[in-house]
Amino acid sequence: MKLALSIAWRFLMSAKKQTIVIVLGIAVGVSVQVFIGSLISGLQKDLVNTAIGSTSQLTVVSDINREIEISDTFSLELAVINDENVVNEIRNHSSEFQHVTETLDVIGFIEKDGIEKQVVFRGLDLDNAEGIYKFEAEEKIVYGRMPESADEMILGIEFLNEYLENDINLFDENNPITVSVRRQGATEINTFKIVGFFDLGVKALNNSWGISTIAAAKNIYGIDTYIVSSIEMQIFDPFLAEELAASLELEIGDSYKTSNWMVEQASLLSGLQGQSISSIMIQVFVIVAVVLGIASTLAITVIQKSKQIGILKAMGLKDKDASFVFLFEGVILGIFGAITGVLFGVGLSAAFVTFAIDSTTGDPVVPLNIEPTFIALSAFIALFAAVLSALFPAIRSSKMTVIEVIRNA
Repeated sequence: MKLALSIAWRFLMSAKKQTIVIVLGIAVGVSVQVFIGSLISGLQKDLVNTAIGSTSQLTVVSDINREIEISDTFSLELAVINDENVVNEIRNHSSEFQHVTETLDVIGFIEKDGIEKQVVFRGLDLDNAEGIYKFEAEEKIVYGRMPESADEMILGIEFLNEYLENDINLFDENNPITVSVRRQGATEINTFKIVGFFDLGVKALNNSWGISTIAAAKNIYGIDTYIVSSIEMQIFDPFLAEELAASLELEIGDSYKTSNWMVEQASLLSGLQGQSISSIMIQVFVIVAVVLGIASTLAITVIQKSKQIGILKAMGLKDKDASFVFLFEGVILGIFGAITGVLFGVGLSAAFVTFAIDSTTGDPVVPLNIEPTFIALSAFIALFAAVLSALFPAIRSSKMTVIEVIRNA
């Protein structure tokens, strides 16, 4: 083995230019893999984050109407969850759930100065909902602050021109902006102080949502018992949403149903899958090109070194050792090519992120997602391809006899 390695190294060093060309060929293949893989992964991550990064990725709602007592003489049938144990079951169902929050929605009307407009009043568990909607983390409160009590609310940015007067400060306790909220089908009116305006990046939501606490939503209904309209979740790996939804339905029972982004946004999922397939195809073709290049070069090397191989066999070199000479050449070329390729790929990615930037935001035009595990995998694939490329030349050299070398000399 040591003799075969020594001979392989001598063969490579005796043709340095050829060796450098092969190493550069492998390096280019690895660098293309690293860059394309990081580019596609970054695009997918950005698309997923933009589309579903600040929304519920898996939602549980009631599949039946439940009678909710509003007063001694009046009750409503609502599709709500009135069992507090359900949310605990969901939280304990899987460690993949990153954020779990309860919501209570009220369809109603908001009125100020005689102007009435329909609104979806969303009562949220604000602490847990922050993990999903990221109001403060991503600075989606464009004016004012988050609600801190059950008599405060925030509205979408589309309400701004309708309800914010230029001479009114949201924090002016002596002259606050107030609106009246009335539940659909009811006459009772609740008054809320507007403490901020949000921008979720979706005009329909900015034009229809009002957000406060679950306690505020209960006040609009006029109840104090536990009810929620839905339980919303975000997942560490969003692509597990459909699988988790199916297992969750089995655990919590038939009276509840789930919805998830993989079903509701099937076109987005199809696009992401298309990107992944394109990335894999590009990488496969690059590897095939590398394999063919190395195999053809080493096959020629067998012919070029046939006299040396014949002499070595005449001196006692075994067929097995002769084959190991070219396998070791493949390993050496693969190692140096993989290391050089990783350096090229990371350097190209760093240059792209540095120079290909949006002039207005200063962010990269296309985000890259450079993962050490993917880089290591690319290097291993290159090494494996180099060894695989050396198999045919290795087999050929092992079958070469001294008589054949003398006859063809």
